[in-house]
Amino acid sequence: MESTHIEGRNAVLEAFRSGKTIEKLFVQDACKDGPIQTIVREAKKNPDTILNFVSRERLDELSETGHHQGVIAYAAAYAYSEVSDMLAKAKEKGEDPFLILLDGIEDPHNLGAIIRTANQAGAHGVIITKHRACGLTATVAKSSAGALNYTPVARVTNLGQTIEELKKEGLWFACADMGDTPVYKQNLKGPIGLVIGNEGDGVSRLVKEKCDLVASIPMKGDIDSLNASVAAGILAFEIVRQRMG
Repeated sequence: MESTHIEGRNAVLEAFRSGKTIEKLFVQDACKDGPIQTIVREAKKNPDTILNFVSRERLDELSETGHHQGVIAYAAAYAYSEVSDMLAKAKEKGEDPFLILLDGIEDPHNLGAIIRTANQAGAHGVIITKHRACGLTATVAKSSAGALNYTPVARVTNLGQTIEELKKEGLWFACADMGDTPVYKQNLKGPIGLVIGNEGDGVSRLVKEKCDLVASIPMKGDIDSLNASVAAGILAFEIVRQRMG
């Protein structure tokens, strides 16, 4: 798989013009020459691109070639899908929608493992956040063991707003967190979104408030948490079990 790291003015500009999804763009601060300003304008046209103005020293640290020319971009290894495509996929299969929403997953190995789980559990797609989260890097693709070729992934700016929009489509939401009622005693049937939180902080308060219930996994050991991808697997396959009747 090609690297997602792109350096140099011509290479970065062509990446934008070819339609690649540029997730992050690092531009040397206070650089006002023509080619750099053209790249900045292209970045501002694209709502998926996070634009960062940094020092030359920071670019030197990020550079893999030593010839960044004041600009470094990170492109998605795979194209993103739309949330509407996931709903259409469920409808085409005659199934209730089943989506997995990730609130700030940062580890690419976790993201890849969750995409792999989503594929095996029959989820119709995975939704990730734009900010403070991992995108579709080559490491994610490798960790998914090929599942990224078959499981749609959408990236949204505001997860809480996305949940509200999906509620209008008939979905309800289960949030992975500590709670009083074990997940095995809850009804997870019907059109559902499973929300998994950040590796360290869990699901954010604002997103949790949008969810309909807390899906709690009983803990029997000496620590009180599971790896995010493991928790996603346990909860996703409880949904599968209940759907099988």
